Amino acid sequence: MKKILLLLVLMSVTGCAKHSNEIKASYVSPLEYSDYSCKQIKGELSRVGRKMNEVSGIQDDTAGDDAVAMGVGLVLFWPALFFIDSDDQHVELARLKGEFDALEQVAIQKNCTVAQEIKQVRESRAAQIKEKKIESEKHSVNQ
Repeated sequence: MKKILLLLVLMSVTGCAKHSNEIKASYVSPLEYSDYSCKQIKGELSRVGRKMNEVSGIQDDTAGDDAVAMGVGLVLFWPALFFIDSDDQHVELARLKGEFDALEQVAIQKNCTVAQEIKQVRESRAAQIKEKKIESEKHSVNQ
């Protein structure tokens, strides 16, 4: 019985969906977009970005649901492990991230203004994350 339970646990752990920020981009060749104008690149970046946000939300919901099912399955009712959601969007999300990276590379090569906008957004997000981390560390030290 212990071996069966261990096998179920191992199967369920490997079956859990990852959060969107844990999914790496698939490679997409920048050559695919090399004939695009800066205006076309900006439009495609916007489309890919919207779709990435949509799929990221679905992926994160799936990962959260899987984590809940895992907790219930391990603690209370092991048959719940069979209900771990398989609606994992990781392949599509990885492809979209790859497309975004390829578009950004072409935008940089063509010196499009959208490349600078992306850089500024990333720097701003990095600064916000750093601030939150510092605040979190201060908060944990004060407790």
